[in-house]
Parts: sequence; structure tokens; C-alpha cells
Amino acid sequence: MLDTKEFVNKLYDEGYTHLCVVPCSFAKNLINASINNNDKLEYVPCASEAVACSIAAGMKMSGMRPIVIVQSSGLTNMGSCITSMLKPYEITFPIIVSWRTYKSGDSEIQHEHLATKLPDLVSAYGYEHTLLDNENLGNAIKQITVSESARIILLLQKNTFTTVKLDDEFKLDLSELPLRSSYLKYLGNVFNSSDYIFIGTTGNTAREMYSYMPNTDNVYMAGNMGGALSLGLGMAKSGNKIIVCGGDAEFVMHMGGMTTAGRYNDSELNLVYILFDNQSNKSTGGQRSYQEHLDYIGLAKSSGLSVSDKIIRDNKSFEIEIKDAIANGGISFMHVKCSYDPETPRPPLAVVKRNSIIKGS
Repeated sequence: MLDTKEFVNKLYDEGYTHLCVVPCSFAKNLINASINNNDKLEYVPCASEAVACSIAAGMKMSGMRPIVIVQSSGLTNMGSCITSMLKPYEITFPIIVSWRTYKSGDSEIQHEHLATKLPDLVSAYGYEHTLLDNENLGNAIKQITVSESARIILLLQKNTFTTVKLDDEFKLDLSELPLRSSYLKYLGNVFNSSDYIFIGTTGNTAREMYSYMPNTDNVYMAGNMGGALSLGLGMAKSGNKIIVCGGDAEFVMHMGGMTTAGRYNDSELNLVYILFDNQSNKSTGGQRSYQEHLDYIGLAKSSGLSVSDKIIRDNKSFEIEIKDAIANGGISFMHVKCSYDPETPRPPLAVVKRNSIIKGS
């Protein structure tokens, strides 16, 4: 393993300036070390991999020395940026991509394809690939330096970096907020015999729905982060009654889905989008999303959704607002603050596939 703190110090000594990141658990310790030493190597959390790539390109064009870090499934989001901007403009900078493995029954289904096909994807983009050295610090830094001026993507293996905990000043305290499970249990009890279909966004939201809402009609969206609302819109336009359980990090990844949905906010549809906001990317290591500057309610309202003007921070308010949203019809939006639950199991693959086939009403 590489000593993470030494790795960050060495990057700083070599003149690297920024980490443009969409979090991955493989890079959790590197992210933590960067946040703890933000005056050395600035951590730039990005809404999507395409955003990370574009920001890094702008930095490189302006004389900075950025490094992009994403996970394998997110490399697909960078495709247009890589092929239509980096290549024709001959812009290069280090790109580190976690190579997520896949084991049936013990991995997220979205990683199955790229567990073996990631090198093919890299090649299709016109890049070469190499494994980031996870034993020799000097060689790992050399690989990064070489990739700064060449079309080489560095593949990050699990357990490459030693453990680094966030300093206390950067930790979240959500102890005064309800657990997300308390909201999900309520939904499970109220809608267990209804004709509503629930969509759980990628990560822990879907996992917790599997544990705490066993008797509702659930679709567990294992991958396609940022696409939950658009999936729900497609189902709602097919005549289904839909409740989407989303999250703060997935909300920003593809906000075009929300502006598109706003065009169809009429009484003929029945779609509720619940943004469960725990201010973090829990399933990739609990990194903060750093989105406190966002007015989620204002964004949803300006996109044309029917919005509750109140940020929901307790169960009683949640019960009132969900009832109103259901009664009003159209496409409704709710911003719900919540805390962490203990880790829950992934839905079995057979359940995920069985629940992915929905017939219109």
C-alpha cells in the first residue's frame, strides 16, 4: 500500500494543485488526506465526471496542474469531454480511474460490465491504460507525471492507499436529524398495499429501501446515478404512480432531468421526487457533498416542479407534506434532511432484475 499522507505531500512538492473528484470508496483515504491538507492539494468536489474533466481542462489551460479522480462507471460520463475536447485540443492531465471489480452477489450490478471491459473503454477513447503502482511511492508519482503529458489513464486498485481519517473540523454532525430509515418505514407502512411504485436511487437509498420497505413495489436503481427522476418521469408518463427516493449528490449529477420533468408538470401525472439530504456521498465513503450553498427548493421550483417551500426536518412534517403531494398530483418535490443509518445489505441481484420490469396502468 501507498502511504497516503506521503503521497499527497509528494504531489504537492511536485507542483500539483488540485484534485477534481467524483468520490469513490477506493479513493476515500486520498480524498480525506486532501481535505485535511486543502492548503496543499485543493479538493474540488464535482457534480459529475464530465464536470470534473471540464474543470481540470480549464485549470490545465490556465497553468494549473490538476488531477482527475473518478470511478470506473463514471468514466462513461467523461466520454464526450475526452473525445470532443481533450483529444482535439490536445489537453492532457492525469486521470485516475478506480477499477471496480465484480463478484456475483457481493458487488453492485453496475460494475459487472466494466469489471472486465474497462480497458476496452479506455482504448475506445484513444487512451492507453496502466495500473497505478500500489507499492512503490516513487514509481506511482512517476506514473502520474508521465500521464500529465500523455494519453494514459491510471487504473486505481482497491486498498491502494493507507487509512486516513478526516480531521474533526471536517466531519459532519447530523445527530439532530431523523434517520432516513424513519421516513422510509413510514412510506413502507402507508403505501404497502397501494399502486405506487418506488424508485430508489443508486447507493444506500436503494439498499435501505430494500431493508425498510419490504412490502412496497420497489425499483432499485443500482447504477445510473442522477437518472432516478428521469426514470420516474418515463414511468409516470406511461400511466404509473411514482415516488422517487433520491439524494443530494445524485440530485446535481444530471439536473437536466429536472428541467425536462418540469415541462410535464400537469395533473395527468402522479410523480413525487423526495430529495433525502444527508449532505454526503454515503455509499462511496461518506465524503461530504459540499452543497450547502444550493437552494434545492429554489432549483426545483424554477424548473417547473410543484414544490413544498418548507425544508422537512422531522417526521411529522414529512407525513403532512407527502400526503399533500399525493393529493395535488402533478410532479412534486420535497427536500428532506436526514441522518445516517447503519450499513444495510444490497438487494439481491434476482430481486433487482425482477423489480425492473414494470407494466403501465
